[in-house]
Amino acid sequence: MTLEQRLQHIKIVPVIAINDAAHAVPLAKVLVENGLPCAEVTFRTDAAQESIRLMRDAYPELLIGAGTVLTTQQVDQAISAGADFIVSPGLNPTTVKYCQQRGIAIVPGVNNPSLVEQAMELGLRTVKFFPAEPSGGVAMLKALCAVYPVQFMPTGGVNPRNVAEYLAIPAVVACGGTWMVPTDLMDRGDWDEIARLVRDL
Repeated sequence: MTLEQRLQHIKIVPVIAINDAAHAVPLAKVLVENGLPCAEVTFRTDAAQESIRLMRDAYPELLIGAGTVLTTQQVDQAISAGADFIVSPGLNPTTVKYCQQRGIAIVPGVNNPSLVEQAMELGLRTVKFFPAEPSGGVAMLKALCAVYPVQFMPTGGVNPRNVAEYLAIPAVVACGGTWMVPTDLMDRGDWDEIARLVRDL
């Protein structure tokens, strides 16, 4: 199964900032046991690499993305930790080409026609629409979909009120969101409430 097929099956990618690597395995357990076997662990915290490694060891079946990847060094860290794919907030040709050389899929962020065309020039067919809501939301994404043969993963402002609208667009493979894995609940270790949010989703 390709990355795109796995994303289409899951539909929602939890975007997670983990402050303490000790929370990685309990969080992975909640995601897997409540029907959302996917995590995009962002490199916005120092615990990212170790969290990915712990999740990978504990739950080999979990689809793990490394998010907010800005450098080739972070690509190396994500790969060594066991990430399945890379996500970046913008389109950095150096990072994209490095991922291609290393043989790992990357989903870079774009939010306008020129960036979509640059992504296509680099051989990409799946991109992140980011930041989705500030960039024009569903209307902007539909306009891009009308002219470009690529698939999108909208992230940034996607929430329970608008996620169905995004997922209704045929070119959307999945949506990224944070609302089902709030950092404050993780920091408190409130796994029951996170489990409820994941089940509701």
